[in-house]
Amino acid sequence: MTHTPCATTPITHLLYLHGFRSSPQSMKARKMAEWVARQAPHVVFWCPQLPPSPRQAMEMVAEGTAHWPTGRMAVMGSSLGGFYANWVAEQLAVAAHGPAVLINPAVHPARDLARYIGDQTLWHAPDEHFYFDPAYVDELRTLQTDQPSQPARYQVWAATGDEVLDWREMQARYQSCQLHIVPGSDHALSDFDRHLPRMLAHLGLQPAS
Repeated sequence: MTHTPCATTPITHLLYLHGFRSSPQSMKARKMAEWVARQAPHVVFWCPQLPPSPRQAMEMVAEGTAHWPTGRMAVMGSSLGGFYANWVAEQLAVAAHGPAVLINPAVHPARDLARYIGDQTLWHAPDEHFYFDPAYVDELRTLQTDQPSQPARYQVWAATGDEVLDWREMQARYQSCQLHIVPGSDHALSDFDRHLPRMLAHLGLQPAS
């Protein structure tokens, strides 16, 4: 099967957004950072440590990408980061022209994260604590978007073995997009390497010649 790149112009900037309680040390974020450094060093890669406040997180992203070139930016996100990536692709003009890859994206994070209000730790740094405030649930509701305005720009991966989120909700929301249902696997998409070539093709990322 041939996968036509979504990007119509070469991507020069790639934003990766991690999930809830995650960090730039997540498996997928590290693998993307390593791939870009090794295969496409001309591409600017940014995976910020997002604050627990969704509003502050998106303000950070908006500020950090404000001077990125329109049409040459792509965004990836996993879990809550997939929800954020959806928002970025819809709300930030600089991103609306480029492709987006969502991995097991959260569809209703305000509903799902309401039970996590209180003290939390990071997966990759269990000694680091943060407080998930009730106000953050309302901030997530504010960030909720409608159906993707340009479905062809979205490539979505939903694992049926996701132990955290319901892949059928992802399927319902993103059925008009380039949707890949992955039999089995898990929330982390542990078989990420197997799917990476298709993701790179969608992003229009090619190794430097």
